[in-house]
Amino acid sequence: MKRDRILNPQIVGEIAALGHTEYLCVADCGLPVPKGVKVVDVSVTAGIPRFLEVLEAVADELVVESMIVASEIGEKNPALLQNIKDVFNGNVPVTMISHEEFKQYTQRAKCIIRTGETSPFANVILIGGVNF
Repeated sequence: MKRDRILNPQIVGEIAALGHTEYLCVADCGLPVPKGVKVVDVSVTAGIPRFLEVLEAVADELVVESMIVASEIGEKNPALLQNIKDVFNGNVPVTMISHEEFKQYTQRAKCIIRTGETSPFANVILIGGVNF
């Protein structure tokens, strides 16, 4: 059995397959998923699992070069924005774009991990880095 933090085999596989500069999105339960983009839906009920719990687990296993969030999070959910930055100890650059543009960027994601989160703009695109 795998000892690492993430036990979900689909998420483990997506993390292992993510290449440098490729996109992996961790999303709330309301983000529309573009046709043809793979989804790993871990939502159980509204709020379970929380976005931040899933992001923390993914961050422990994935080398992240940078990330993208919707600029609206700064006004509508500033505490979560700070939590996202804190997950990466403030060491990962954050690009902020409009939510409409964010939804377009998700079309390029290799995978979207859908959580049960219901707070506003709880979405992030993680851009794969390299471990060397």
